[in-house]
Amino acid sequence: MGKADLHTHTTASDGAYTPEDLLKYARKKGLQTISITDHDTIKGYLEAVEIAEKYGIEIISGIENTVIWKGKEVHLLAYGFDAKNDEILSLIYRQRNARKERMEIIVDQLQKQGLAINIDEVKAEARTGNIGRPHAAEVLKNKGYVTTVNEAFIRYLSFEKLNEVKAGYAGIDEVIDIFKKGGGVLSLAHPGPLYSSKEVQELVSLGIDGIECIHPSHSFSVQRIFTALAERENLLITGGSDFHGKGTSDYDPYFGIVTLGDQHVASLKRMIRRRVEFS
Repeated sequence: MGKADLHTHTTASDGAYTPEDLLKYARKKGLQTISITDHDTIKGYLEAVEIAEKYGIEIISGIENTVIWKGKEVHLLAYGFDAKNDEILSLIYRQRNARKERMEIIVDQLQKQGLAINIDEVKAEARTGNIGRPHAAEVLKNKGYVTTVNEAFIRYLSFEKLNEVKAGYAGIDEVIDIFKKGGGVLSLAHPGPLYSSKEVQELVSLGIDGIECIHPSHSFSVQRIFTALAERENLLITGGSDFHGKGTSDYDPYFGIVTLGDQHVASLKRMIRRRVEFS
């Protein structure tokens, strides 16, 4: 199986690489298995899976779901699901609309702070991809309100700054149920910077299959803590670089470096096969 990266993004959400460009770069970096986990869309995966064989790359279906848990946003990675499943496709459609509505609220909030930004500018930045905060950050940078995307997040777009924005994303229980019925396996994305140990325990108790232990935001000691938890709870260990390809993310240099080992990919595939059998 070789090196695997199970957390990547394309222009279908907030990445800079097209699906084909990502495949080319993955081959250059010596990756043999990837999952395109765009935010609340499988458009990038569907495009890439049609041409992956040409580049010698194995693709596992993937998505990074934005879900609501106790009033806060949580990101759940789903793998191996049936990309033609009607319930999954219906959920993705709802999530896309929730993203648009959320961005309209965010833009309104920024306007009230005196920033000359409008929703059409953010949509233009997103092009045909699923709209998100990074696109608003790019607009703010281009207009000179901030000098970097990171500064835009710190000053205007962090979860703390947007705590009054209520998104219409699906609840965590519904998302877990729908993806499992569609043959999917779920992993809690990059928990290190976001949740306390108690919150992680609560989240995995809801029926999540794994933890993204290997991620650029996790120091080696944090990685060991989550790996020990996953092993203790008999959960899958997943991981990847969270590559966006914009050159502005601290994670991008780790593409081809922060990877998942063969044994963990094999474990994921076994669980996917079992879930398909019983879904």
